[in-house]
Amino acid sequence: MLLTRRTAGRRAERSGATGKPRSAWWRWRRGRPFWGGLATVLAGLEICVIPLAPLKIMLQQGIAGIPSVLLGLVMIVLGLTAWCAPHYRGLAGVLTVLLAAAALVMSNLGGFLVGTVLGILGGAAMFAWRPVPTPEAADSEAPEPAA
Repeated sequence: MLLTRRTAGRRAERSGATGKPRSAWWRWRRGRPFWGGLATVLAGLEICVIPLAPLKIMLQQGIAGIPSVLLGLVMIVLGLTAWCAPHYRGLAGVLTVLLAAAALVMSNLGGFLVGTVLGILGGAAMFAWRPVPTPEAADSEAPEPAA
């Protein structure tokens, strides 16, 4: 449901054709790989927080927690990069998937598998995201029918 496109009628209805202005938040969110970036930031937080947990929860201790924190921070930066610079979404998506796979080995099973799964899904969503053309741009690019 999150990844499906709305019908043309609902799109025209939300874009202001009925006189209702579209909010800046919706314009900003639709112009970026928002859900992929959000999943990546959450994965980075999960991988980053697990080594800071009490000793009973941790699987690794001591110096082995440093790669976990670094992997988590880099994944958070990649998620924020996809939001702030969407033209780098391809690179950020591929690097996120690679770091999530590396976190599986280097960081407490990738945040007990939750961080790895979220990172892979977020990176794939960032890589697969395409900007939705505006209705005006889609109309101008449509070929003229032959008479």
